[in-house]
Amino acid sequence: MNDLNYLDISDRQIRSLDIGALEPFWSMPVDKLLEQESKLILNIQFNRDQNDPRELSEIPECRLWSIRADALCPWLPYLLERSNGHLNRHVAMLVPHSFTQSEGIKFNPDALSLWITHRLFLLDHWSAMHGFSIKKNLSLMVMLLGYEIDENFWPE
Repeated sequence: MNDLNYLDISDRQIRSLDIGALEPFWSMPVDKLLEQESKLILNIQFNRDQNDPRELSEIPECRLWSIRADALCPWLPYLLERSNGHLNRHVAMLVPHSFTQSEGIKFNPDALSLWITHRLFLLDHWSAMHGFSIKKNLSLMVMLLGYEIDENFWPE
């Protein structure tokens, strides 16, 4: 695969909750999947009125598609491109937040903390089951969401 992987997610796929665009990643060996860290861009193409001021994360259909994708592909946040906001947008689909033009996305702190903790435990356990340790990479992932992981966070 290229340095970055662009997946177009059509209006039809969103409305029918079709996450088939992610299928190539399902069948990847875990080591190859982990190599895709921060390389995936989901290009969500949801048809809406040009005067619709909502962000994609404020559109129920987009949020529902993202919730389904996240539930069936729990490694998805790990793969999402980080430096241009693709991880943040995905998290905004899942975690309560507010949005303003001046401040951007402002997550509910308790909800974000719970999501991050859950995701860290899930991905650490999943990767360890496959013989990999990605704790350092997970720390980098959540750093972009404004969190630092204390070294005592991880269970022994």
